[in-house]
Amino acid sequence: MRNAYANSIPADWEQFAAVFAALGDSYRQRILLFFEPGERLTIKQIADVLPLSRTAVLHHVRVLQSAGLLESSKEGREVFLTVNKALLLEALTSTVRYAEEQI
Repeated sequence: MRNAYANSIPADWEQFAAVFAALGDSYRQRILLFFEPGERLTIKQIADVLPLSRTAVLHHVRVLQSAGLLESSKEGREVFLTVNKALLLEALTSTVRYAEEQI
């Protein structure tokens, strides 16, 4: 047993804790799955297809943004969201590498 992790997680995992917490909700997973490669979506577009209130969708989007998985850019009155593919890949790759090398 590696009891060194009883009080903390590996340093390189620390930065990904919010990513995995955000991915722990099926609605947030669905939101990420909506995006086509390179696509930009608005909150309205996302809210139109989910069986949630706009307020609930906004909450889920904010969690994804806080984790760094969604980035936003404002153009006029519209806010466009894009997936931070690099962060998602880095978190998953780090986890796979740990599993391959340490487990």
